[in-house]
Amino acid sequence: MIASCLCYLLLPAARLFRALSDAFFTCRKNALLAKSSSTQVEGDFAMAPRGPDQEECEGLLQQWREEGSSQALSTSSEGPLVDKGLAQSSLALLMDNPGEQDAASEDKWSSRQLSDLRAAENLEEPFPEVLGEEPLPEVEGPMWAAVPMQTGPQYADCAVLPMGALAAEQWEEDPAVVAWSIAPEPMPQEEAPIWPFDGLGQLQPPPVEIPYHEILWREWEDFSAQPDAQGLEAGDGPQFQFTLMSYNILAQDLMQQSSELYLHCHPDILNWNYRFANLLQEFQHWDPDILCLQEVQEDHYWEQLEPSLRMMGFTCFYKRRTGCKTDGCAVCYKPTRFRLLCASPVEYFRPGLELLNRDNVGLVLLLQPLVPEGLGQVSVAPLCVANTHVLYNPRRGDVKLAQMAILLAEVDKVARLSDGSHCPIILCGDLNSVPNSPLYNFIRDGELQYHGMPAWKVSGQEDFSHQLYQRKLQAPLWPSSLGITDCCQYFTSCHPKRAERQKYSRDFLLRFRFCDIACQRPVGLVLMEGVTDTKPERPAGWAQSVLEEDTLEPEPVFPRTVGTIQHCLHLTSVYTHFLPQHGRPEVTTMPLGLGMTVDYIFFSAESCENGNRTDRRLYQDGTLKLLGRLSLLSEEILWAANGLPNPFCSSDHLCLLASFGMEVTAP
Repeated sequence: MIASCLCYLLLPAARLFRALSDAFFTCRKNALLAKSSSTQVEGDFAMAPRGPDQEECEGLLQQWREEGSSQALSTSSEGPLVDKGLAQSSLALLMDNPGEQDAASEDKWSSRQLSDLRAAENLEEPFPEVLGEEPLPEVEGPMWAAVPMQTGPQYADCAVLPMGALAAEQWEEDPAVVAWSIAPEPMPQEEAPIWPFDGLGQLQPPPVEIPYHEILWREWEDFSAQPDAQGLEAGDGPQFQFTLMSYNILAQDLMQQSSELYLHCHPDILNWNYRFANLLQEFQHWDPDILCLQEVQEDHYWEQLEPSLRMMGFTCFYKRRTGCKTDGCAVCYKPTRFRLLCASPVEYFRPGLELLNRDNVGLVLLLQPLVPEGLGQVSVAPLCVANTHVLYNPRRGDVKLAQMAILLAEVDKVARLSDGSHCPIILCGDLNSVPNSPLYNFIRDGELQYHGMPAWKVSGQEDFSHQLYQRKLQAPLWPSSLGITDCCQYFTSCHPKRAERQKYSRDFLLRFRFCDIACQRPVGLVLMEGVTDTKPERPAGWAQSVLEEDTLEPEPVFPRTVGTIQHCLHLTSVYTHFLPQHGRPEVTTMPLGLGMTVDYIFFSAESCENGNRTDRRLYQDGTLKLLGRLSLLSEEILWAANGLPNPFCSSDHLCLLASFGMEVTAP
């Protein structure tokens, strides 16, 4: 009976001894690690122990086991609580007097060693009081714990785990991916945790309010020196500098009518009040001198946009689309920089013409730059600014060309000077055509041969070549009743000056007082005594009949070219349509997630001579010089921002911004 009881007591003691020996070895290795000089091991975490002196450690373990086996019988009678006290005393001794060896190599722990360690940790729970002894007091010191390792590119063996997570850890991970670490001290909630990785940047959450230009960064490409305080620059000559923005701001009505295009957007960012605040932020940030807007909803314009822009120092002109449409175009300028000479709204709708039965519009302004008084008697040429939104339908390129011809004719009339030349011109807007399409080339090159061209090909938005029936353009593109020539000029603008125009003097008009027509009683004239009952008498010596000259001259007939349209405004694009850093296409909008360029700013530039011929695609600075522009973005960047609109850009288009300079000349 006594022998069986003794065996019953010796068996747990042997298991306890084995667990304590493994725990001692573990604490010895951790103590060595705690004094390591590794730069990657600091207060909040430590790397998994490894060391070249593994044989020495195994010798210490063997010596501990031999000494423990000789004392097994004596310790078994004292109960497991004494063993627990021994383990705690040994751990305290190791923590107070650790060795100085380095731990540089990784040591993989077996599942048996891990289970023994768990058993050693479980010893902290009070055993059944078999002998009725009180547990020994706990030794104060750093608490060691096994932590699942978080693998990283630079710290593959490091792990950090909060104190609260240690108790809930179930240790179901593979022991091969477990590392050792000192459990971090609890930190106050109001203090931010210390980032433990030296040399590795921490990704901070963005603040609640970040300006949009810090998220979708757009660089300013400067082509000139910085201007002086008066806005003028000295160089070859003083310049009048100004900035112009063109922006399709997405009318709320159109967005709601095509809601399927904006399923990727959170409903809150599509709210007009949210979008309006973002749009005003863009206007205030870039602070242009001239602002050309498209898709401006009429009620929003009069109730919110116009009052806000007026408070920002703008004078605004608005033209709503014809018919029942609720949006239109607006051109705003700062009266401190420009004085209005004339404003001409343009309607593309023509009753009775199937080609021009759409409600798109444009707006043309002639502005006079205001030069600072300190420059004395100097002058700057007027500036013609045209803004438009051309038809979207990709299949109706014929309508797009006709609308553009009307706009160019209006610009030609407004910008034409007394000597027949044109003042500087800026034409901008949403043209619903991609770069290098026939419509784009027509504006840039000044000529287009359209006869037989498929209508869908004019804008290049989509490819309908697979369809059997394709509408093709026929010459003439528009009838003569439109009053516009194939050179995109009004008939009245092309009339030659009449050298022998009659001067209607008094004597000339009196010749028709007693002509035969004047002496005939009109049919239906009411007979009134003393008023209409007399017949005028012909003066003596007056000819019986006056030779009535035909004062109505026939309208000149302008020949129509066969399948070719032209203009003489010499325009070129501000943007090159490719990002210079990566060579990727620039993007101004992303319909259905496909990035493309449909918004433009064209400006007057003089053509360069290339050899014996003039290449209209090469330009040099003329009266109007391009000084800088706001870079556009690529499709990949916009995809990363969840397309357009997004929380920072509240339209489905990007704004275009350019800086120009005009020559200042003496009178």
